[in-house]
Amino acid sequence: MKTIEELVQKLSPDLQREVEDFARFLLETRAQPRTGKLQMDWAGALSEFRERFTSLELQRKALEWWGE
Repeated sequence: MKTIEELVQKLSPDLQREVEDFARFLLETRAQPRTGKLQMDWAGALSEFRERFTSLELQRKALEWWGE
């Protein structure tokens, strides 16, 4: 079986960047030990929409997206 490095070297530069991005994503989202506490790193992510939408409108839109 080939190593990950050998496999990645056979990819085009664009695909190598995609692999790197995906590896970073995995490290950021799944490689951290779970503490049992909820993370609130998303807090404030919708602040740019504060002037355009109410919190109720955003909640309804989120529920609509989750239902798809």
